[in-house]
Amino acid sequence: MKKEKIALQAYSVRDQLQEDFFGTLKKIKEYGYSGVEFAGLYGNDPLEVKKACEEMGLIPLSAHVPFAELMDRMEETIDCYKKLGVKYVVIPYLTPEYRPGTPGFQTVIDGARKIGEALAREGMVLQYHNHDFEFARIDGEYALDILYREVGPELLQTQLDTCWVNVGGVNPAEYVKKYAGRTPTVHLKDFAGSKSENMYALIGIDEDKKKETEGDFEFRPLGKGVQNFPAIVKAADEGGAEWFIVEQDAPSMGYTSLECAQISAKYLLENIAE
Repeated sequence: MKKEKIALQAYSVRDQLQEDFFGTLKKIKEYGYSGVEFAGLYGNDPLEVKKACEEMGLIPLSAHVPFAELMDRMEETIDCYKKLGVKYVVIPYLTPEYRPGTPGFQTVIDGARKIGEALAREGMVLQYHNHDFEFARIDGEYALDILYREVGPELLQTQLDTCWVNVGGVNPAEYVKKYAGRTPTVHLKDFAGSKSENMYALIGIDEDKKKETEGDFEFRPLGKGVQNFPAIVKAADEGGAEWFIVEQDAPSMGYTSLECAQISAKYLLENIAE
């Protein structure tokens, strides 16, 4: 892992972006991140965001964009992120009607093919960011593997979220090896606890379940949880990963979202990056 190839998923500090978008981007750079993966622009013009990033020395690497938005406003959405200058556009999450085990999952497969083709025409790349539910089996095969088999690497690259791979019951380092050569960006995320009903409350989904099971599962700054990041990073490096993206869906351990982002950057820069 190279120090200049560490990015932050902006969703991690969304509370701060809402208050001071450009000031928060500046802090991200100050903490040692070289790139940022966006999750919405908070009403800001993409060209203005691109200019600000250039002035800060922060690379607008990629963007998480909802599947429905990509399908419903494909041309407009791609144009927005092309102006921003990102290389990767990422399907970040599937709402229940699109998940494996429903007819909508085939819609995702077909849609990913169309989106990938449209992005490729603009010199951009589509990725898919997994959670744990893609590790449901369909005829003995993980749904995530079916997606990557049905939509080839020329149209769809992986963005493996190593936390959710672990929660899905799979060794993250071994699974990263499986997609060597197809994983240009990897999500590094730490956690404590075990799979529970509060997981999606912590990412802003199913908020009603948050209080019922608070503490069963917790996202944590890197190095504060159960993940074996030396093994994960080694596997990703050997598989040709270009960027490592830190993500923490909710702050924890008494830290603010910005403090969590700073702790994670410090952990990587001092312990793993070269």
